Amino acid sequence: MAGKATSSFVKFVVFGGGVTLLASGALLLIGDRVPVVLANAVLTIASTVLATELHSRFTFGRGPAGWSGHCASGLTVLMSYLFTTGALLAFDELHPGGGPLLRQGVYLAASGLAGIGRFLLLRLVVFSTRRTAGVPRLAREAVAVAA
Repeated sequence: MAGKATSSFVKFVVFGGGVTLLASGALLLIGDRVPVVLANAVLTIASTVLATELHSRFTFGRGPAGWSGHCASGLTVLMSYLFTTGALLAFDELHPGGGPLLRQGVYLAASGLAGIGRFLLLRLVVFSTRRTAGVPRLAREAVAVAA
């Protein structure tokens, strides 16, 4: 079981990281022709759809993600965004003028924690192969609302 979880996590990092790099490259290509806010929003949506499909099919072996999988995955992206934004706001409040390198460290640490949380939610709730009887009621309801 641990081997399968490790394998899934490695695939999650490779696929998620690869899609992020692809989106980053696309942002460089179109960023000066399209307003960056619009370009980032479109690329975030497109990369989330692509990464969700890759995770569903290859990371977790569940086949096509379907609408409920995409909606639930989008919810995990939103939660990650809120977590990383909260970490940066807290850092700015606690350490005004803390410097860009320390701020980047906080962002990367928060992103790493958010990524681990996202992996666990996708593996244990969204693309789980087990029955959801053991999943906390609140998690099941959150996924149902997202779907």
